Amino acid sequence: MELAIVAVLFSSLLSTALAFDPCADSSDLSVIPIYGKCSPFNPPKPASSLINTVMKLASKDPERVSYLSSLVAAPPQAARKGGVVPIAPGQQVLNIGNYVLRAKIGNPGQLLFMVLDTSSDAAWVPCSGCTGCAASSAVFTPNASSTYSSLDCSVPECTQVRGVSCTATDAATSCSFNQSYGGGSSFSATLSHDTLWLANDAIQNYAFGCINSVSGGSIPPQGLLGMGRGSMSLLSQSGSLYSGVFSYCLPSFKSYYFSGSLKLGPLGQPKNIRTTPLLKNPHRPSLYYVNLTGVSIGKVQVPIAPEILAFDPNTGAGTIIDSGTVITRFVQPIYSAIRVEFRKQVKGPFSSLGAFDTCFSATNEDIAPPVVLHFTGMDLVLPMENSLIHSSSGSLACLAMAAAPNNVNSVLNVIANLQQQNLRILFDTANSRLGIARELCN
Repeated sequence: MELAIVAVLFSSLLSTALAFDPCADSSDLSVIPIYGKCSPFNPPKPASSLINTVMKLASKDPERVSYLSSLVAAPPQAARKGGVVPIAPGQQVLNIGNYVLRAKIGNPGQLLFMVLDTSSDAAWVPCSGCTGCAASSAVFTPNASSTYSSLDCSVPECTQVRGVSCTATDAATSCSFNQSYGGGSSFSATLSHDTLWLANDAIQNYAFGCINSVSGGSIPPQGLLGMGRGSMSLLSQSGSLYSGVFSYCLPSFKSYYFSGSLKLGPLGQPKNIRTTPLLKNPHRPSLYYVNLTGVSIGKVQVPIAPEILAFDPNTGAGTIIDSGTVITRFVQPIYSAIRVEFRKQVKGPFSSLGAFDTCFSATNEDIAPPVVLHFTGMDLVLPMENSLIHSSSGSLACLAMAAAPNNVNSVLNVIANLQQQNLRILFDTANSRLGIARELCN
């Protein structure tokens, strides 16, 4: 009798597991990797090894970091006249693959998988009739929404978007704008209003760009949702709905079958979480700056001159947390010092593999020291899976960090998503703090 009961229970559990579809459209906010099973941009099965996937994703990192550095170094533009959500990796801006989430726009809502980008503000999606947009990807159809409207040059939002073509005499003209990104991608869009749906939340009259044409490369096939700190971002446009608070947990690139999550608003956020102050840069208010005070390799603090780490809003120097860069990048003097100390503590010989220049025999991995990032009020000891990556054969382990592009604007350190995986990252703009807690994001 007991065996029969066990058999029935096992059969019931098995049928339930087989019936469960982790990719079904649900009421939560999943965060999905672009190569994950639940991503619409994913091939039917994992196409290559983890390190090849990461190297492919990171191939455009230098362009993104250069782009972010050029933005923070630029003077401010003059004013122009005229719930829980699933997250997954997706095709990022700058042709970088990272994380996407399910969102709907319009009434009735039209499903799109939009890139989650913490260093952008404005949202934009490809619209029907778009020239150069991915033919196989979903697009937003304005005519199918009862609440859609295009905006003209007289609305306040039109002064807050980069690349607007309005002039002082264009008040009644549609607010059109052009934006370009590293790697030669650019698009033209019309500023529009409609309802944005995130899980069960409806944000009415959300301002976003309706893309009319794309040229010179690729952009996220189904659009981008800006999670930055600027006036056009989700936090700003949602008013008091989320109280200036959100967090995400990014699943590992190894988690092909799993998604992470986006939590909006203060409810459900971790109670016990270590925090560090968020810093404001008036010249680039979108970015989430933090005060990185040092780096340790094992128990040894890396000798780094404080002035190299210092936050400087005038030049854009400092350290940001970014969801769209794949591997953490430090300016050359900082990375060189980290590499020297890491190599001191790990037995060579060392070799290079793609963007990784400190690879060593995986048999020495047991003696590899942890990497510790020191922030004001908080130390983050990176788990080994966040600091090391392995070759496809498993014979090599590589330090999963690199130097920032060495150009005139190379002043910015970027804590990237590979180092954020399986951590809950809390952005609390109301209290100007960033929090980090360990969490299995799958």
